[in-house]
Amino acid sequence: MNTIFIENIKNKLHFTLNDVNIWFEKPAEVLYYKTQNNGWSVAQILEHIALTSHFLLIIIEKGVKKSLKKAKVIDWKKDFEDYIFDESKLDTIGISKSFEWVRPEHMEPKRNGEQDLQAVKEKIEQQILQCVTYLEQLSNGEGVLLRTTMSVNNLGKIDVYEYIYFLIQHTARHIMQMQRNEQAFLNER
Repeated sequence: MNTIFIENIKNKLHFTLNDVNIWFEKPAEVLYYKTQNNGWSVAQILEHIALTSHFLLIIIEKGVKKSLKKAKVIDWKKDFEDYIFDESKLDTIGISKSFEWVRPEHMEPKRNGEQDLQAVKEKIEQQILQCVTYLEQLSNGEGVLLRTTMSVNNLGKIDVYEYIYFLIQHTARHIMQMQRNEQAFLNER
C-alpha cells in the first residue's frame, strides 16, 4: 500500500491550522461582527469548528483504536494493496453552502460571542495535533480497516483517514464562511 497520502493529510492539517490561526488575530470588530441575516460571528464560527472537531475526534479516536487492534489479529495488507485515498469524494464538504445540512444542536456555539477565544484557539491547535498523532499511529495504512457511517452529505461509510480529512474539509468550509463575514463587514464600512 502506498501511504504517501498520510503525509499529504498531515500537511493539510498543518495548513489548516495556519489558516484558522489567522482568524484569531483579526480585530474584535471583525471577530464579533454579525451579518445582516444574523448569522454567526467569526468568533462563533471558530467555536463551532472546535465543537464539531471535538465530536469528530471521539469517532476518530475509537476508529484508531479499533483499526490498530484489528491490524494485530488479521492479515490485512494484501486486501488493501490497491487502496487509493480519494480526496474528491470529500471535496464538497470543504465548500461553504455546497449542500444542505442541519447540524446537531450540541455542535452550535452556546454563547453569544462571549467565548474565550484563546481557549478556543488552544483547543483547535490541540485537535489538529491530535489528528497528526493518530496519523502517525496509523502510518502503515491500518486506518483503512475500519469504516464508520458518515451521514453528512450522504457520504456513507468512510475510513479513519477519510474522517480526519473530513475534519480538515469541515474547517475549510467555515474558513470560507468567515471570509464572507469579513467581506460583509468591510462592505458595511
